[in-house]
Amino acid sequence: MIHTLLIANRGEIACRIIRTARAMGIRTVAVHSEADAAALHVREADEAVAIGPAPARDSYLLPERILAAARETGAQAIHPGYGFLSENADFAQAVIDAGLIWVGPNPDSIRAMGLKDAAKARMIAAGVPVTPGYLGEDQSPGRLAAEADAIGYPVLIKAVAGGGGKGMRQVDEAAAFADALASCRREAAAAFGDDRVLIEKYILSPRHIEVQVFGDRHGNVVHLFERDCSLQRRHQKVIEEAPAPGMDEATRAAVCDAAVRAARAVDYVGAGTIEFIADASDGLSADRIWFMEMNTRLQVEHPVTEAITGVDLVEWQLRVAAGEPLPVTQDDLSIHGHAIEARLYAEDPAKGFLPSIGTLEAFDLGDSADTGVRVDTGVEQGSVISPWYDPMIAKLIAHGDTREEARARLADALDEAIVWPVRSNAGFLVEALDHPDFVAGAMDTGLIARAGDALMPPAEPSEEALVAAAAELTGPAFLPGFRLNAAPRRAGTFLLDGQPIAIDFGDAPVADEAVDTSILISEGGQTWALAPFRAAGGAAGGAADGAILAPMPGRVIAVEVETGARVVRGQKLLVLEAMKMEHALTAPFDGTLAALHATTGAQVTEGALLARIDAD
Repeated sequence: MIHTLLIANRGEIACRIIRTARAMGIRTVAVHSEADAAALHVREADEAVAIGPAPARDSYLLPERILAAARETGAQAIHPGYGFLSENADFAQAVIDAGLIWVGPNPDSIRAMGLKDAAKARMIAAGVPVTPGYLGEDQSPGRLAAEADAIGYPVLIKAVAGGGGKGMRQVDEAAAFADALASCRREAAAAFGDDRVLIEKYILSPRHIEVQVFGDRHGNVVHLFERDCSLQRRHQKVIEEAPAPGMDEATRAAVCDAAVRAARAVDYVGAGTIEFIADASDGLSADRIWFMEMNTRLQVEHPVTEAITGVDLVEWQLRVAAGEPLPVTQDDLSIHGHAIEARLYAEDPAKGFLPSIGTLEAFDLGDSADTGVRVDTGVEQGSVISPWYDPMIAKLIAHGDTREEARARLADALDEAIVWPVRSNAGFLVEALDHPDFVAGAMDTGLIARAGDALMPPAEPSEEALVAAAAELTGPAFLPGFRLNAAPRRAGTFLLDGQPIAIDFGDAPVADEAVDTSILISEGGQTWALAPFRAAGGAAGGAADGAILAPMPGRVIAVEVETGARVVRGQKLLVLEAMKMEHALTAPFDGTLAALHATTGAQVTEGALLARIDAD
């Protein structure tokens, strides 16, 4: 059995692994960058080792630093979590070569499934149905464009070494292919060090169905049923559930059996996920479900599988890595109820979902004992959300006897979430869970894009919430305005998140004592600060006056224009990389690029002036 476990990861997944290891009596070692020195996972582990500066490439992505930390602390095993080095076959082999236990699949299995083109070829040989597409070695832009034309638009360009929505572009017409290919390759090279791509037919009504598989070193492989991860935004999963809505027993058996065949084809050991894409235009049917890829690690959404099966997947990982056989057979596994998970991100829906950073001065996701909702997180009140890592701050998982019970329970928990001043997508998640198509289980991967503004949470609190907060701020000293031949008007000007707002609070009772600072309003998953009105200085320049400012700290990875160039509204000017995502900055109106202050590769701070446009 493992006695000391080093966790080569951070945040939520590190805390998740520590929880199970502690329950098993296993000592844990955390690693951390300079930015994470005070992080929750560092404080929860039995021991912690600093491994480098904030950028992941200088810390969490350096195998030699991880191995040195293991030697220093006497760790017997390494768990990679997900992301970072979890699917790096060379790192897995280095761990094994160092005489340590690798909590994951064999390096050869990772290599076999890590490259999407080779994985698909192997699946075809194993009798697993795959999506139509191009998997060839010729990576010239001309050949790729020709193959896309032959497949027929729309198509997906996918990084061969990709995953997690990175290095993926949907292309709807031939004219957009070249630009999408260049962007996809650039992102793939930055994220995976490999810019090769494959082309797939894009399914017009796609459902994302995946199957949790698990193998041991004794030749046993089981599945733990399917998950539906169809609710996505820009190919990133937002809400996941198990089992998949509308999945009948015959289709479930066919898909899960195919997943087991896929795992056996690469002699798979440990936790893995076989991902399928389904054409749901006429319901779920085995003949319209195709293999996409395999994730050779634990998935972010694994808690929904744990909820419906009663299995601790991390415990299974640790026991199997130590050489034990799987504790159950396929016949011992069954589905109990329904579970839904939502990913809570530090991002601002009102600003195009740009990542939000800062200190969590208020952070409350409720008590699971009261809400019945499991919360997996790597932060707490007072934690700092930095620009260096993925912006997911928590996962909320609801389980119920029925899908509707789980959905309503999760929506209620998110509705009461408090996250401030960092922005979150909690309000957006509430709207998504309440959307009629999601309620009916009739969603596909395009639902969020189609729903558009209908999923955007309100920009301001309700009138009732504003009135109650204003009355509390005012106190008994408030003097109502006198009006001839009319009742006194009880109104005032306040600051809502720093912006003036007039509130008429009528006969609402005021507080016994006025509040001189701001108070928080929490409603529908959103949090605002209401404060007494104070005069403020001028605001910084923005797009309205032609100033192109960095919306967050990041690195300039592409500059598309030169000083003096004519630009048109919506034209891409620069591309900023932050929190592992690309953000295109565009021209707000037609004009001339009067000044350019950004260069490719430059690191910029939030609010930095990158360019200025003179309007026509």
